[in-house]
Amino acid sequence: MDGMSGPYVVRGSVSLPEAELMWRFSRSSGPGGQHVNTSDSQVELRFDLAGTTALPEVWKERALERLAGRLVDGVVAVRASEHRSQWRNREAAAVRLAALLAEATAPPPRPRRATRIPRGINERRLRQKKQRSDTKRGRSGRDWT
Repeated sequence: MDGMSGPYVVRGSVSLPEAELMWRFSRSSGPGGQHVNTSDSQVELRFDLAGTTALPEVWKERALERLAGRLVDGVVAVRASEHRSQWRNREAAAVRLAALLAEATAPPPRPRRATRIPRGINERRLRQKKQRSDTKRGRSGRDWT
């Protein structure tokens, strides 16, 4: 099946090699009419994350750690069955896998630098709270006779 819009870029110059992608096709549930029982349009795409050489070592370690919950023997699987055609499901699965790996290999966010709230801002907030409290207390009709 040629004409796929690969290679699937994970991030930067790193992309998923077609040779390391394992495809499996099965009958899909959902729409399809009379065509649905005869065509294997559901796609399962598997990628051996633990054994790949396509990703830099640092990225691979990061992805293995972050995706630990979805890995089976170091292999990550993505399924697509939302389209009626197998070709479109293949596209969807490959794009989903690339996005998953891009997120899993992203560098960790920078640690937040603690900052102090300026005294003026704090005082203004407390003054407004006091004013609001006085306004509300003035609404209760306790001392009206």
